[in-house]
Amino acid sequence: MKTWKRLLTTAIMVTLIMSLLAACGKSDSKSTEAASASGEGAAASDEAVELTYLTTGDLVAAPLAKDDRIIAEINKRLGIKLNLKIVPYGANDQVIAAFASGDYPDVVTTSYPTQAVSQWINEGILVPINDYLDEMPTVKQKLENGLQWTAIDGKYYGYLYQVGGEHSNYTITYRQDWLDKLNLQLPTTLDDLYNVLKAFATQDPDGNGKADTYGLTTTKPGAGSRISTFDFAFYAYGLPYADYELDDQGNVIPRFEHPAFKQGIEYLRKLNEEKLIDPEFLVNDNGGKEQKFYQQKAGAMDDALFRNVSRIEGSLQAVNPNGVIGWTAPPVGPEGKGGMWTVPKGGLLTGITKEAKNKEKAAKFIEFLLSPEGRDLLQNGIEGIHYTKDGDKITYNEEERAKDGFAKNGWSHPLAWGNVIYPLDASYLPQTEPNRDRAIQSVEISSKTQIPNLVPTIGPVELKNSAIVNEIYNQYFLDIINGKIDIDTGIAELSKKWRQQGGDEILKEITDEYNKLKK
Repeated sequence: MKTWKRLLTTAIMVTLIMSLLAACGKSDSKSTEAASASGEGAAASDEAVELTYLTTGDLVAAPLAKDDRIIAEINKRLGIKLNLKIVPYGANDQVIAAFASGDYPDVVTTSYPTQAVSQWINEGILVPINDYLDEMPTVKQKLENGLQWTAIDGKYYGYLYQVGGEHSNYTITYRQDWLDKLNLQLPTTLDDLYNVLKAFATQDPDGNGKADTYGLTTTKPGAGSRISTFDFAFYAYGLPYADYELDDQGNVIPRFEHPAFKQGIEYLRKLNEEKLIDPEFLVNDNGGKEQKFYQQKAGAMDDALFRNVSRIEGSLQAVNPNGVIGWTAPPVGPEGKGGMWTVPKGGLLTGITKEAKNKEKAAKFIEFLLSPEGRDLLQNGIEGIHYTKDGDKITYNEEERAKDGFAKNGWSHPLAWGNVIYPLDASYLPQTEPNRDRAIQSVEISSKTQIPNLVPTIGPVELKNSAIVNEIYNQYFLDIINGKIDIDTGIAELSKKWRQQGGDEILKEITDEYNKLKK
């Protein structure tokens, strides 16, 4: 079996190669289709402003058609000719690769905060939008009500879209049909989880007579990010915060210097030694992780539920007609503590680049996506085509909506992702969603165990040093759970190197911010 260290290196190399190909290749099918769709509605006007928008895809949305009528409608309303380039869901590395090659769009939606965005701001690639805010009332209102911290020296470089906050929809999803077959219940404790994963890996739950299943699968960390999927083990042993911790004297320390980390990593090492964790998770993107779940390779995975309940279960049943998913709160430890999803510090930033020939029009495009008018178009479509209205009741024409990339069961157009806020409550669930009650339940369960941060923001020092210290963390994390190094020795070496390579600077910044918040 390949070591996880080798897989991590391979994953990084493959991601980089694919990113460069995606950024440089001019014949990308999804981008080409979207670009073709952009011509409709604007072709009638010679004065239409060409606008290129690079964004990350929505996991639940369908591919865009060549003659997408929503894009045509946006073109008509704004007087633009939109060239839409969509990279796969979560593939922010492809956005970074495009910028590295000098291929700048007019408008971009990308992960934030990251080192890449900080570099783009410092180099003037992303431009402030302050001068356009009077023409962006929706954006202005959102920035001034809860997003003031995103300003850098008083300048806003875009609008930050955040998923979550007060609510969460993230937990471990299980093959409920496998649990039923093996006479097991959804696990509520760490001991229960171990027993379930052990059964998934050793008791042939798919019935093919082969030892070819794992208990838990997940995804590789994002570029420059630390491995966080397994954090549920640390929270179960009492790790109180998602970002940084406090020692007994009240000093800010990294998570791995808290006693709960050692207990949690001992548990994870046991899971790995007994081959209960997918050994190839470091090469899984989100789609790859889910495919292993659907294709009988793993019986559990971490995932976002709510609007994804029908999609995940439907995809499973397309392969296994009797497949059913189940979930519960993250497993608790000896003292009844547990959690998985953390209060977000970042999200998706939509901003304007220096290459935008008409920055005013680019600003109006961003405003439109967030405005009530834009939200109505991206959620419901065009009245009389995608839906009809009788008073407050909306009836969707799913056949027409499917032609224009709308997701099933009343969900939104692909352009809504990163722009239209999805409140994790019943008010957003379409009446046509067949799993309304289960979707709401997933949020209720997950939100009760959401983990807070010690400080609410990410500062410039942490941004500058995060990629280096996260790489150090990831390598020691893998070496420890793979048994390559003693746990105590590994934690001690991790602490020393992490602090030497920028960690102490981060801790000073976090301490200063924490002390300000205490006043």
